[in-house]
Amino acid sequence: MSAIGIIGGSGLYEIEGFEKTEERHVETPFGEPSDALIGGQMNGRQVWFLPRHGRGHRLLPHEINHRANIWALRSLDVRWLICVTAVGSLKEAYEPRHIVLPDQYFDRTSRREHHTFFGNGIAAHIGFSEPVSSGLRAILANAASSEGSVVHDGGTYVNMDGPAFSTRAESEVNRKLGFDIIGMTNLPEAKLAREAEIALATLGMITDYDCWHQEEEAVSVQTVIEHLMANSEKAKKIIARAVSSVPELPNWPEHDALAPALMTPKDHWPEQTAKNLRPLLEKYT
Repeated sequence: MSAIGIIGGSGLYEIEGFEKTEERHVETPFGEPSDALIGGQMNGRQVWFLPRHGRGHRLLPHEINHRANIWALRSLDVRWLICVTAVGSLKEAYEPRHIVLPDQYFDRTSRREHHTFFGNGIAAHIGFSEPVSSGLRAILANAASSEGSVVHDGGTYVNMDGPAFSTRAESEVNRKLGFDIIGMTNLPEAKLAREAEIALATLGMITDYDCWHQEEEAVSVQTVIEHLMANSEKAKKIIARAVSSVPELPNWPEHDALAPALMTPKDHWPEQTAKNLRPLLEKYT
């Protein structure tokens, strides 16, 4: 029975029904993860929590070592990953404290070479036209609706670098391009999870209207924190409900994503690169 991963805020693991059993510091070939992983049981399933920004929110978006985070989760046999993330709304109807379950991404990041495990002698080109697991997204949609949350199922998440919030001009351009929500962290997680053959879906917790909304206060840290606290409580209830619906066996399309993606023949794999990617490549050796 494969494990379920949760990436989000540092207090997210304080969920009713979660029985914490350990904290594990995982060494990876890509450096240190954001923090120790917190493991335990929930509804009979092994669950691993990872605070994206580290406990105490110590890491800026561009400082997060996404490769180390996803590698660490995959090394612990995580095959399903729920990401809980704060986002800004780019649509009038998507209000603070609503939830968006994105099914698409638009990449405005500048560090894309850090958003892949491959290179150094092993080439892979992952299919990413449908970047979110439809099966896991459906589970989250049902759990969120059952908890009484206002849920928007589907939408495009535009990923900016940060750490500053958008200018008004940037916000208006993103709206005119038809994007729904904006954030600074989730797209790298989605790309790397797909390479690691982990089914991923995201709870986009709206904290603000970015800065385009003339009748609303421009986004500020204080505004974000207030809505984050409320959203965190919602997320805990949704996760607790969703975990019991996640399948035990990893047999979804996402779980074999590397099969058509690997370009380099196995007999050409550099030994050290193959060793570094063992959690991903073991079944292909």
